[in-house]
Amino acid sequence: MFVDVTQITVKAGKGGDGAVAWRREKYVPAGGPAGGDGGNGGSVIIKTDEGIHTLMDFRYKRVYKADNGEKGRNKKQFGAHGEDIILKVPVGTLVKDTKSGRVIVDLKNPNQEFIIAQGGKGGKGNARYATATRQAPSFAQLGFKGQEREITLELKLLADVGLLGFPNVGKSTLLSVISAARPKIANYHFTTLEPNLGVVSLGEEMSFVVADIPGLIEGAGEGVGLGHDFLRHVERTRVLIHVLDVSGSEGRDPIEDFYKINKELESYNASLMEKPQIIFANKMDIPGAEEGLKRVEEEFIPKGYKVFSGSAATTKNLSPLLYEAYEIVQNSPIEYETYDEEYVEEHVEEEKIIVRKEDDQYIVEGSYIERLLGSTYFDDRDSLRYFQENLRKNGVIDKLRELGIDEGESVYISGYEFEFFE
Repeated sequence: MFVDVTQITVKAGKGGDGAVAWRREKYVPAGGPAGGDGGNGGSVIIKTDEGIHTLMDFRYKRVYKADNGEKGRNKKQFGAHGEDIILKVPVGTLVKDTKSGRVIVDLKNPNQEFIIAQGGKGGKGNARYATATRQAPSFAQLGFKGQEREITLELKLLADVGLLGFPNVGKSTLLSVISAARPKIANYHFTTLEPNLGVVSLGEEMSFVVADIPGLIEGAGEGVGLGHDFLRHVERTRVLIHVLDVSGSEGRDPIEDFYKINKELESYNASLMEKPQIIFANKMDIPGAEEGLKRVEEEFIPKGYKVFSGSAATTKNLSPLLYEAYEIVQNSPIEYETYDEEYVEEHVEEEKIIVRKEDDQYIVEGSYIERLLGSTYFDDRDSLRYFQENLRKNGVIDKLRELGIDEGESVYISGYEFEFFE
């Protein structure tokens, strides 16, 4: 099983600030408040895409940020909402909180969406604060901050493409030159004792996972040699590349090799014969390979097989083979396997107000208080009254009394000092 892991930072957009504005129209001598609300910040959304098979694209960009909402405008016009960004991931991607290691969501269904970072709400304009007793509010609300978090994307999947072939036909060499995988390569049989997997990238959002599966011998269908261990992995791929040594450097006949391996596939599970197979005539750099290629083409092309020739050792003519495999992967159905660990979705916590006493100092803090403070114009009576009303409504005054505060003592709110009085 292949594990593809990457860490990224996602930042949702900040909500736009509400506007302080007044009607300024001809023949309206006493226009009222007309400040509009700020727009909501954009969110960061993760969405599964069946056309994507790896997390390769996230290796090159690590920070993803959505747009901020626009500020409110005059004439009660709302600011525009920030644009969301959508991160496309393969089906089966597990999303974790990097710091805690907690599972946030298991994206196990096609076209599944999850808001990983919620955009901040836009602040209210001063038109929202007009009441019968406060007809000309000269203050507005700041926009809410967007959510920011560090997450780990973890993809556990089996290979899309399996490399078939007898030992020493060049499967490991092929994997090493088409991906970043570094399998052990040597000129003796059974170098590969367990599947080696690598990611083949053909461009942005064009990649797939390929496996160099252990060499097969006769009797594998009945469990001889690596037997069932080999065939179990073949069973879960979507397309097979059958690697043949057309040079005959091992003294083997490539046509006989093809039929022997397919006989083992059928013996193990007849449905394996329904999987698409591409034939790769390898070792074309060795003298005598042209004759072997001609025999292979005459044998298999009339039977509907596509034959690609090249050399894994010299990397010659590999691109057509890889693009053909990618096209088949794109158009082949897959049975999705989900992560077997129960997961819990995290929800954005409500903004909290913390009231505490430390070293004989009374301290009030929290994101809500910071925004309230930033929205207050202390030279304006209505704005100051609104600030005090919010402290009382949110239980700050009661909590300070419980902590033993006396009239005239100092209270520190987000770095500012205030005098407490009833």
